[in-house]
Amino acid sequence: MLSLLSSLLSLLFVFLISCCIITNHFSFRPLSLLKLLGFIKFTASRDDDNNYKRDEGTYVVGEEELQRELMPRHVAVIMDGNRRWAKREGLLTSQGHEAGAKRLIDFSELCFKLGIHTVSAFAFSTENWGRHKIEVKCLMSLIQHYLKSKIQYFQREETRVSIIGNLTKIPESLRQTIHEIEEATKSYKKKHLVLAIDYSGRLDILRACKSIVHKSETGLIREEDVDEALIERELLTNSTEFPSPDLLIRTSGEQRISNFFLWQLAYTELFFSPVHWPDFDKDKLVEALVSYQRRERRFGCRV
Repeated sequence: MLSLLSSLLSLLFVFLISCCIITNHFSFRPLSLLKLLGFIKFTASRDDDNNYKRDEGTYVVGEEELQRELMPRHVAVIMDGNRRWAKREGLLTSQGHEAGAKRLIDFSELCFKLGIHTVSAFAFSTENWGRHKIEVKCLMSLIQHYLKSKIQYFQREETRVSIIGNLTKIPESLRQTIHEIEEATKSYKKKHLVLAIDYSGRLDILRACKSIVHKSETGLIREEDVDEALIERELLTNSTEFPSPDLLIRTSGEQRISNFFLWQLAYTELFFSPVHWPDFDKDKLVEALVSYQRRERRFGCRV
């Protein structure tokens, strides 16, 4: 070991002497040992940082670790990072959203193959209307294109598609496409894809409260009829067999729920991934599912 260290130091010394001779010959500023060592340290540190950022929040797991009996029935996803992914790849924002739409199709297909019944995705929030008009128009066109082009695909896969949210502000052509795909897939029972468009968790609860008050005023319900089950029936997720997600996945490193399913997420397990949504592949999904299955769900009770 000592002889190896001595040899390395000798080589370093010869290299430094050579650098000094060359720089003096060509009238460059001499290369100092401190600067050279500082450069080596900076390069190594930068490589370590890059490796850390790539690996942060991830670990290697295999599909064989999954237990079918512990699979969530309903997985919700906040598809974050399309724009940041596009910027990183040197692409347009619209291309990032298109890559995100393709990823959702692959994601839902994988979920259904693994035995998950319901997949819900936050496609467009009420707050997203505040984005640039061009981006909003692009998103509306993209959603319409994918829904219309995938009608036969969802029929072939026997997947029911439901769209929830305040659909009064979206383009008429998109509303017509939504009606078409919901009618074409409404009879399927085993797989359910729910897309939230112009959705707000607060407005969902507010809408449910107003509906209950109206039914009370017209004598359809009494005060003693109001319980959690009644409220859940009034929420927009009443369209699915499993209205409360077992697992919520949010990508791109953000760790908040951003006004999505505020009532429904009361006891949902949360998984936050640093990966941008277009890169959230099968391995990342398996990682999230394994993390979910390793948890003990007590729902506030001591077991």
